[in-house]
Amino acid sequence: MNNQALRNIISILAGLTIGILVNIGLFKTIGICMPLPPKIALPTIEGFKEALPLFGIPYFLMLFIIHALGTFSGGLVAALIAVRYKISFALVVGFSFLIGSMIIILSQPFPAWFGIVDIGLAYVPFSYLGWRLAVKLGPTD
Repeated sequence: MNNQALRNIISILAGLTIGILVNIGLFKTIGICMPLPPKIALPTIEGFKEALPLFGIPYFLMLFIIHALGTFSGGLVAALIAVRYKISFALVVGFSFLIGSMIIILSQPFPAWFGIVDIGLAYVPFSYLGWRLAVKLGPTD
């Protein structure tokens, strides 16, 4: 394997890792900004399913922002590291997060409006924006 191929593979792995870390970090801080409703047990899947109807629009908007920023940062990192075709690597990260989100949203009782907004706007568009910033920050294809 040549150095360019290895660097491109690393770009995807780094983009996914950074995106996940940003999601986790922001999700952990959501409790500081917006305390959860009382008597919610989120550590279990059952607790999460029971808690979803108690969440209001601000919680879902915060969740959308977390998903968008995680994907943006992952796409940015992938595009900065990739050797060529940087947009492709940023979008691979975006589509990876999109697929993961679709699995979660379809398996849990999320409101339909949130699923549509999250799946439609948080992943591919924000990985694209990450690529756009990478283009401004460094050399392009």
